[in-house]
Amino acid sequence: MAQFMDVHSGFVGVTAQQLKEAHERDLAIEKDEGVHFQTAWLDPESGKVFCLSSGPSKEAVMRIHERAGHPTAEVYQLTVEV
Repeated sequence: MAQFMDVHSGFVGVTAQQLKEAHERDLAIEKDEGVHFQTAWLDPESGKVFCLSSGPSKEAVMRIHERAGHPTAEVYQLTVEV
């Protein structure tokens, strides 16, 4: 499985609980696309959320996020690790 990092904007002031709820919406449907969302990080001041996932394609990750209510086009495949 490939690994992906995606970035969401517009989450200024979001709480840890709200991030957890958004992450749980992804987890509830991730198997539909063969994706697994591992971790989500939040910077509430900048409104940025970063999600680490694995799955068959960037498009599969994007489809799950869109269905869960927080779409993003900013998804990067992580091909180099040190």
